Amino acid sequence: MTEKVYTDYFYNESAYNTHDGGYIPLEVPDIPQQPLRIPELLKPDQETDTDMYYTLTAQEGETQLLPGAKTKTWGFSAPLLGKAIVMKNGKTIHMHLQNHLPEMTTFHWHGLNIPGPIEDGGCHAPVYPDGHRDIQFKIHQPAATVWLHAHPCPETAYQVWRGLAAPVIVQDDVEAKLPFPRNYGVDDIPLILQDRHFHENNQWDYRADYDPDGVQGPTPMINGTINPYFDVTTQRLRLRILDGANRREWRLHFSDDLEFTQIGSDDGILPEPVHFTHLMTTCAERHEIIVDFSNYKPGDEVILYSDDTPLVHFRIHEFAPDHTQLPEHLVDIPDYEPDLPLHKVVMSGMDEYVMIDGKKFSMQRIDYKMPINKTQLWDITNTNDMDGGMIHPFHMHGLAFTIVSRNGHAPYPSERGLKDVIAVNPDEHVVIKVRFTVPGVFMYHCHIIEHEDGGMMAQIQVYDPKDPDKQYDLMDHETLMKAFAEERGVDMKDLWLGGMGSYEKMGMTM
Repeated sequence: MTEKVYTDYFYNESAYNTHDGGYIPLEVPDIPQQPLRIPELLKPDQETDTDMYYTLTAQEGETQLLPGAKTKTWGFSAPLLGKAIVMKNGKTIHMHLQNHLPEMTTFHWHGLNIPGPIEDGGCHAPVYPDGHRDIQFKIHQPAATVWLHAHPCPETAYQVWRGLAAPVIVQDDVEAKLPFPRNYGVDDIPLILQDRHFHENNQWDYRADYDPDGVQGPTPMINGTINPYFDVTTQRLRLRILDGANRREWRLHFSDDLEFTQIGSDDGILPEPVHFTHLMTTCAERHEIIVDFSNYKPGDEVILYSDDTPLVHFRIHEFAPDHTQLPEHLVDIPDYEPDLPLHKVVMSGMDEYVMIDGKKFSMQRIDYKMPINKTQLWDITNTNDMDGGMIHPFHMHGLAFTIVSRNGHAPYPSERGLKDVIAVNPDEHVVIKVRFTVPGVFMYHCHIIEHEDGGMMAQIQVYDPKDPDKQYDLMDHETLMKAFAEERGVDMKDLWLGGMGSYEKMGMTM
């Protein structure tokens, strides 16, 4: 039986980011190739049969990205980005979170199905400079590549751009039995895709680069490496791809149009492997793929591109033959019949005019309520027809959903598994199946990060029917903005945060 190989990017080409008014094309860095940085694994303070204990620190650093001066960066227990954190299904995770930054931050576990708002780590769970917070939560979800990033409103975009983004690997017994590469750092590699603009002395300047539709830069940065190469020593390579950029879409393909096999999506392994030569990823999406280099010999080079720009050079070395075959079926994904009425969400606007359901985000407003362990179809619409519109990646905290349809048609082949981000074309309706298994207050928003900071975000309260009126102590924007002003030593009237302009443009206050 011949396997279907998909050769296009899907999505509406007219809405690609290449048509943005502020689009910045990627350029090939004019420096020698550097070894790809592989995020070091964060060592647990302690691990038992039932629990894992970690200490995690948000910190300042300096990173040699270009020849000359080091770039001032931030990271999680690392100078830039962060160490990779392993979590095991069924175990309780104990996190001692420390903030050694000069300003308040949060620790958001993007893709984990854990209670909110405190454990989830959105804007209601600040950790102030020289402060700490202790949280614990139980992992009850399948193996996946998720991630950790800062999420203080409206400063998320700036802090992620400074470097606060780290890979998180969830492991379970089902994935462990599948014939996948999993020797971390050798044949199992995270690829965090980002872009930056370097200013004087190799420094970053967010305010100079600011665009309310998302900050972009001409220089691709992969795992915090400029112009990277990776030495391939195995026939098969597993890549855990994360679009960690503030705005950029990446249209990925290898030289020679080398085929690859997707095995995982945002929140788990796909039901069946899917074969591609081209794959587009939007902000915050994850794609696990396996690449087979059996047709190459030592000394060859295979390049991963986005459009026409090389991202990673894979240098082929000697490797042992590997005749492993993937099964036609990988995992079972539970399905549930909807038992609540259809819920509609409308994303609209561009630049400072982005909104959800015609409103800007308010930290103390609950926009919707639903009970745990109930299933509901959500109809997500992108009504954006300003200047031809743009793709909005819709993200939900606290759960994994499945995609039912796009404009009444089947989802894209890369979307058949568990997701927490779905990119919606202009004038498109996407129906997803939503089921929360943990209670709390959670955000849902566009994951072009400047859009969420600019108010394209809303909140849902997920309640246990045994305690439907539970109250949460929710932070407010003014408290957080006062903290930023104090930390920066400026008056409130002189405080600049990227997302503020979106509210001011519409005559609103946070």
